[in-house]
Amino acid sequence: MDGESAETRPRIEVTENAAEQALSLLESEGLDPSEAGLRLFVQQGGCAGLSYGMRFDDAPDDDDTIYVHHDLRVFVDPASQKYIEGSVLDFEQGLQSQGFHVENPNVVSECGCGESFRT
Repeated sequence: MDGESAETRPRIEVTENAAEQALSLLESEGLDPSEAGLRLFVQQGGCAGLSYGMRFDDAPDDDDTIYVHHDLRVFVDPASQKYIEGSVLDFEQGLQSQGFHVENPNVVSECGCGESFRT
């Protein structure tokens, strides 16, 4: 069974900048963006209890929800879905750091360093 359609679940958005950055990294890893994608997940960890994880996968799992934004495929497993529904994935560039950032409306508190959260 293929992953659940994004139209049947609350959306996860990806900004154009984040998609461009992820696609560039995906291709530099030698992965085909028409099959592979960015896996966005939530795991136990950090001082607030939960943290985000991201990695490239060459294909979605059977039970993943698949989102497509600006040609980037994003895979989300069912356990992570409930924590990140309605979120926006962005890529931020600043003077001291750059990287992907999840803006999550479900977060009720974050740790001081911003690396973990609680819903």
